[in-house]
Amino acid sequence: MAGRYLLDTNIVVALFGGQFSVKEETSKAEEIFLSSVAVGELYYGVFSSRRVAENQSRLEHFVDAVTILACDEVTALHFGQIKNGLRLLGRPIPDNDLWIAALSQQYGLTLVTRDKHFRAIENLAVASW
Repeated sequence: MAGRYLLDTNIVVALFGGQFSVKEETSKAEEIFLSSVAVGELYYGVFSSRRVAENQSRLEHFVDAVTILACDEVTALHFGQIKNGLRLLGRPIPDNDLWIAALSQQYGLTLVTRDKHFRAIENLAVASW
């Protein structure tokens, strides 16, 4: 299904791992985005791997091919609203995931992830590939 998607870190890892379903879905997407937060998480994976140069090159080529979204004041507003909403539900999630969800809301993107905790966030379009 064509659309505009923000990929969570675990989806990029699956893509790099050669998972067919993720490759297929990304090829059909209208536009693919990554958050600067996910890029940071991916770089952490690169630098903690055994093949730093190879993994860094793969990540840099991928980053060059997609749009990277950075957090700003509007993102922070969404972050605060989401975090408070989850606090009221008694369902906290990691702050990095909150920033990713906030960017997804801010730009009206569907968040693609394999983390189920994102489904607790109101007004967040979520897909799993």
